[in-house]
Amino acid sequence: MIGIGVDLVDVDRFRRSLERTPSLRDRLFRPAERAYADSHVDPAGRYAVRFAAKEAALKALGLGLGGMAMHDIEVVRDGLGPPSLVLHGESAEVARRAGVTRWLVTLSHTDTVAQATVVAL
Repeated sequence: MIGIGVDLVDVDRFRRSLERTPSLRDRLFRPAERAYADSHVDPAGRYAVRFAAKEAALKALGLGLGGMAMHDIEVVRDGLGPPSLVLHGESAEVARRAGVTRWLVTLSHTDTVAQATVVAL
């Protein structure tokens, strides 16, 4: 195991951030993540939980904000299977150099809080 990261995001605060700065969607999330979140009546929880997973991934690698481009960390789902991460660009190289070969991800959110746990193996 390389590391474990956990993160919580206040959904209402994240919603307000997205309303104030709509460009955050493009800066933080990849097209498939935006399409998934935007397909729901209230996408804020889906965005918040994906942001939590990205922060948790940084923590699992022992990095802080800015350690990797958030846009390069993508939360993916394969049908009904569990979520996972795919890293792109320089972020994929950072994870490779750290020895990461697999990610385990749990996501959960309510109307008020989003939580993600990420294990880098």
